[in-house]
Amino acid sequence: MHLATDRLLIRPWRHEEAPRLLDLLSRLEVVTWLGDGEPELMRDLDEAHERIDKYVERDVPPLGMWAVERVEDGVVVGTVLLMTLPNAEHGEVEIGWHLHPDSWGRGYATEAARAVLGHAFAAGLPEVIAVSHTDNGASQAVMRRLGMEDRGITDRWYEEESALFVMTAERWAAQS
Repeated sequence: MHLATDRLLIRPWRHEEAPRLLDLLSRLEVVTWLGDGEPELMRDLDEAHERIDKYVERDVPPLGMWAVERVEDGVVVGTVLLMTLPNAEHGEVEIGWHLHPDSWGRGYATEAARAVLGHAFAAGLPEVIAVSHTDNGASQAVMRRLGMEDRGITDRWYEEESALFVMTAERWAAQS
């Protein structure tokens, strides 16, 4: 998949970007917000290459995990994803993002997520869910900027409680 916005290109990760992925996922300030339990830092380039292979395997349209590249200089600022939630009983799909700290605060997460939401609904998904740790105010701010509906706290998909936001196809069409 390739999506373009004014400032970003959303596309598959490439193996030559393994050092950037390692830099991203070896940072506690990034992985603290990913998944349940203790954060697991990426350890080396071999692990980065393995992760890129997994991302490619998961790329089954309209779902996938993609690099977010800044068009201006070709730097990968992070990842955006559209994946089935863990422990999903009805195939619920989650949107998510994680960016390198050198790219925080510039609107890239919102811009990339907006493009991926458009992709999801164009592909016929009825709704997309976003969840975050309950104390991840930065991600929740992105969810609000996207116009997602705050549905409170859930323990449905992860062991720990999560803040739950939802965008339906109807809501998306009404605000687009």
